[in-house]
Amino acid sequence: MADEKSEDQKLAQILVRDERYRREAYRFVQQGLEYTMQRRGRRGHVSGRELVLGLRDLAREHFGLMARTVLNQWGIKSTADFGEIVFNLIEEEIMSKQDSDTRGDFEDIFDFEEAFERDMKIELED
Repeated sequence: MADEKSEDQKLAQILVRDERYRREAYRFVQQGLEYTMQRRGRRGHVSGRELVLGLRDLAREHFGLMARTVLNQWGIKSTADFGEIVFNLIEEEIMSKQDSDTRGDFEDIFDFEEAFERDMKIELED
């Protein structure tokens, strides 16, 4: 893994090259990879689907009913956006991939409205 300064420089290059997503979106995806690996109890490769589901759960945990709003503000409106972010990180060698990994692995994993609104429940304590 690159040292923090060079990683920040690489991230800055991504942000200049691709203005669709905010810096927070990239940091969230990196955090989500760690979160997903920790939950799975392993290091190493995580599939696109596993990562997207981990990101969904992390967003729900961190942002609750505001998850979709926060992600949208960062430019993330679908699971395919997670793939775009991952592949931008791969291009700058901040993340790595296997030969079989594609952007398509991130498409249509779940519907944002369903995952972050309809499936969210407010639980009240008795």
